[in-house]
Amino acid sequence: MRRPHFLLVILAIFGFVLFVATSQLRNQSFDGTASGIEGRVVIAAPVLVVLFGGDRFLAANLEAMRLAATGMDGGHSDIGYLIRSQQEVAKLNPCHEDNYYLANGLLTWGGADREGSEVLRRAMQCRFWDELPAFFYGFNQAFFDKDIAEASRALDLAAERATDNAAGFRKLAVMLRAESFADEKLALDYLIRQRDAAHNDPKLQQMLDKRVVRLQGLVSLRDAQRRFESENGSLQNLGQLVDYGLLTSLPEDPLRLGYELKDGRIILKKLQIAGIEDQP
Repeated sequence: MRRPHFLLVILAIFGFVLFVATSQLRNQSFDGTASGIEGRVVIAAPVLVVLFGGDRFLAANLEAMRLAATGMDGGHSDIGYLIRSQQEVAKLNPCHEDNYYLANGLLTWGGADREGSEVLRRAMQCRFWDELPAFFYGFNQAFFDKDIAEASRALDLAAERATDNAAGFRKLAVMLRAESFADEKLALDYLIRQRDAAHNDPKLQQMLDKRVVRLQGLVSLRDAQRRFESENGSLQNLGQLVDYGLLTSLPEDPLRLGYELKDGRIILKKLQIAGIEDQP
């Protein structure tokens, strides 16, 4: 009668030893130059399952609570830690509501759109009753990756699942296909609504506000770029917008990532994460 309990204890001890060994190996191989890798420890999903007696939903809940409490401090977020933690939570329970919502607000709009979109993709597949993951994922596919086909597919899926917002989702999908709107201004309106909806969580609202300010900077830069190019031809560098008097100064990004001119278009700089950026 005691044997199953004894086996669980053995498995838990084995999982803990495996985790310690993995952590030590990672510390020995870390060269101290990789941005986003150092810092807080993140336990791999299989180890968490063992440590919590095989209950992956309990493990996901507690890990999500831990990352929410430790990944944000004084209005600043540890993006590298959040990426790794939220990816593990998504493996444990892709349906986790807090995980996908935080991933969209903090990762996607904090310079790690690919990693945030992956958490949303898992949630979209799992939460078949919920239109929001599909909406967030679709919007991000359009704004960041310019993948109109994938964005439209996700928005159509959101419309199928929606109640009150079905018409709005379908309209947005049609607009995306027609490419008939200024996406950065639509994105700003969307992000402002997200920030305002977080009024019950001042810490989250403060961090989303920084994303709003960041996007406002992009809107002002692109407006200035359009005015510049209507009279002077292609923009060669952002400094020309100040030199020609279109801006008094370049906008400051509160996330300190900044903006860049790429293929003739001003975009948000992305977070550079060693070991992730090189992946296909």
